[in-house]
Amino acid sequence: MRTEAEGRGPVRYGPPLPEAGLPVLPELTAVLTAAADDAHAEPPGGGPALREAASGYWARRGLAAERGHVVAAPGAPPLLLALTAALGPGEVLLPRPCSAWWAPQARLLGRAVYHVPTPAECGGVPDPYALLETVRRIRDEGGTPRLLVLSVADDPTATVPPPEVLHEAVEAAVDEGLHIVSDETWRDTLHRPHETVLIGPAEMAPDRVTVLTDLSGAFLPPALPAAVARFPATARGAALRARTLDVLTALGAFLAAPAAAAATYAMGEPDEVSERLARANRLHARVAGAVLHRVVVTGALARPPRAGRHLYVDLGPLRSALTARGVGDSQDLEDFLGERLGMPAPGGHRFGDDLGALRVRLSTGPLLGSTRQERMASLTTPDALELPHVERALSMFGSAFDDLRAATRRMEPPR
Repeated sequence: MRTEAEGRGPVRYGPPLPEAGLPVLPELTAVLTAAADDAHAEPPGGGPALREAASGYWARRGLAAERGHVVAAPGAPPLLLALTAALGPGEVLLPRPCSAWWAPQARLLGRAVYHVPTPAECGGVPDPYALLETVRRIRDEGGTPRLLVLSVADDPTATVPPPEVLHEAVEAAVDEGLHIVSDETWRDTLHRPHETVLIGPAEMAPDRVTVLTDLSGAFLPPALPAAVARFPATARGAALRARTLDVLTALGAFLAAPAAAAATYAMGEPDEVSERLARANRLHARVAGAVLHRVVVTGALARPPRAGRHLYVDLGPLRSALTARGVGDSQDLEDFLGERLGMPAPGGHRFGDDLGALRVRLSTGPLLGSTRQERMASLTTPDALELPHVERALSMFGSAFDDLRAATRRMEPPR
């Protein structure tokens, strides 16, 4: 069995965020068109209008943020890279599994990355006892643990940590002197917002947490990379923000005027943006539920998705059938399912999980249709599961797993 993905360097490049699979909102297109003649880039960290919009966005979620505490960048990866560099040398701690783009930023800077197991009920945050043990081990080896990155609405697991679990993890990190980056890219994609309690770490430890949001999670298409970060309103937070701006300037990581205009408009959350987002969230929740059903009836495992446009599936119970098809690790599984499903199925190793574990992230966006008309129909119909193109996609999806279930049963010894 391979111990690492083949044909890659020391920095592991993972898949992009799961896409919405929906046409761009017409009003957003109009904003882009109006800004297309502006050839200027935003100043480092974003212009006043953009940062003011970000401040309002957080204020509506109960988190005060003056625009002087906000930084914008062309996407979350360069922003996390700049922030990690600004914090200085030291080890970076991440949950296992975690977003595919977190670890490469640290590795590019030569920082050691330590993955910490997550609790049984959710992903996105480290188990507090495992976190304390990992910090102790790093220090025993002469290291300086510096940064913990976590998520309150997780990619890849699509779970939302219970407030008490998050509080214990944050408390442990603060007690050990770690700075926390809370990736809240998916917080606005809750499947059942009135039934899900989402509390961010900045509400628990405001002086030790930087909040990071990639707008392609809920508001913008991937072709318009934009992200914002809220720094603590302290002298230390101001110094960290200033150093982060220095790094972004050195990288030339400035937002183009059209992307800044789109981000400013989207974070203002006019009715058309809020209505599209709510409708899209309901659609992806419905399709994710259908995918979950088709997966678990085969014997595979998955936590019920609570946010986002994806779910994380463990096919370990089907290992015997997969082994017979030449699938021995998550890279093999990625190749196998990608071909069978006709859609990306990135393996768990891309999210910091064990290569030997048979886990994949499955996205709901590709199931919504292959044309603009089909995708719009998925968005506007009362029940997308009744549409022929969605029904066909789910049927094809289910047959790939049904074959594995049938093969697994044939291999089981008679009782």
